[in-house]
Amino acid sequence: MVEVLDPVAAAVAGELRLLEPDVRASRDEAARLLDPEFTEVGASGRRWTRDEMLAGLPGTAGDAEGPHYEVSRMAGVPLAPDLVHLTYETVADGRRARRSSLWRRAADGAGAPWRLYYHQGTPVPDGA
Repeated sequence: MVEVLDPVAAAVAGELRLLEPDVRASRDEAARLLDPEFTEVGASGRRWTRDEMLAGLPGTAGDAEGPHYEVSRMAGVPLAPDLVHLTYETVADGRRARRSSLWRRAADGAGAPWRLYYHQGTPVPDGA
């Protein structure tokens, strides 16, 4: 895999990769993309640590035929040389959510060059 030099493009590529069912079904692939200090506040309001997310992903994804996310309005902005903020919307199983992610450049050289540091999903009420 060739490293993408544009930080926003790298973050977008990583985010889209994490939404793929085969990646979500693989603890190793997901672990490569999650920062060691990763946390998430899910659309349910639950707070997830990296270890909890990695333990739960294969169970929620099922297999490579897991949930399909329709992504729209993805935009990114660099906040610092090693930090990118992404915002976007998803629809999965008829549920719409607005999402926000922070990606940071890996300092240790292990895993992916850019990794997901923080993610939040907010459900969108019907009709909004």
